[in-house]
Amino acid sequence: MPDVPPATPEARPRRPARRVTLADVARAADVSPTLVSLVLRDRPGASPATRERVLAAAADLGYRPDLRARSLASLDSQMLGVLFGQEGHFHLELLEALYGAAEQVRWGLALGFSTPTRDEATALTSLQDLRFDALVMLGPQVAEPRLAGQLPLVVLGWEVAHPEVDVVRSDDDAAMSLALEHLHDLGHRRIAHLRGGPGLVAASRAAALARAADRHEDVTLEVVECAGQDQMDGFLAMTEMLADADTLPTAVVAYSDDVAAGALTALNRAGVRVPEQVSLVGHDDSRLAGAEVLGITTLRQDPRTLADLAVRRLVARAGGEDVGERVQLVAPTLVQRRTTGPAPA
Repeated sequence: MPDVPPATPEARPRRPARRVTLADVARAADVSPTLVSLVLRDRPGASPATRERVLAAAADLGYRPDLRARSLASLDSQMLGVLFGQEGHFHLELLEALYGAAEQVRWGLALGFSTPTRDEATALTSLQDLRFDALVMLGPQVAEPRLAGQLPLVVLGWEVAHPEVDVVRSDDDAAMSLALEHLHDLGHRRIAHLRGGPGLVAASRAAALARAADRHEDVTLEVVECAGQDQMDGFLAMTEMLADADTLPTAVVAYSDDVAAGALTALNRAGVRVPEQVSLVGHDDSRLAGAEVLGITTLRQDPRTLADLAVRRLVARAGGEDVGERVQLVAPTLVQRRTTGPAPA
């Protein structure tokens, strides 16, 4: 065979250049990918100087939008981002309700998951390429959301002071008043609260229960700290209380149904009869609380109502409509099951 001369540099096949991404433009302009996305979609949220810097960086890098992603996204009129964390059974029910609420207004839904090792910024980055038009936060519980003021944003479950963040949540004062009055009417005077960790919702519920207890001079309230908000946290906190206490309170109000379920397991394992010796109240009325094997008395939040209010508020904000008060409270109800009864004599 005749010798074949080596290919010249011009003749060698070239590898295709890597596509310039939103993250590349964000690094060049020294802003977040979210802000780049807003600028390139000509959405509000960036100052004129920032907008000019982002556009210049995009032009310098030769950024081109991903037409395949854009065409897919266009199948939905607009996209709702949902940021959520590891918050127990009730948040799964909220996610299910959000899908239904978004479908009613013909919006798409994109999820970003936050964990103890995957913070708000990282979870938001995973949503950037989907170019969401509004955001609902189920977690992480932060006082100052990163995108506050940059796009329509609803926090679902806790209080945020930022004037451009909407809040939809259950009325904690009403909920804890219902729990306290229910137990007081049953004759309970020594009540413990299993607080679900250091989060903002846990702090709000603990403060609300303390205010409710203060209205009764004959009630003694003890706060027991849980390390977190899941069943194991409730189990460990109740186990520790059983080991340390000379005498048990006659009733326990738990941060959530998950914490209550863990506490119930600890009480059963220790041979403490519920509700004959200790009554137990949960919070949320998740499917867990209603399970036949548990039957936990609880404070009901309606996930469909909360999700519908949050989505409709975001749709209105995105359309430039006035939504009225920034904070919307939803009244809870008490669902009595078999874990509460009269205080022991």
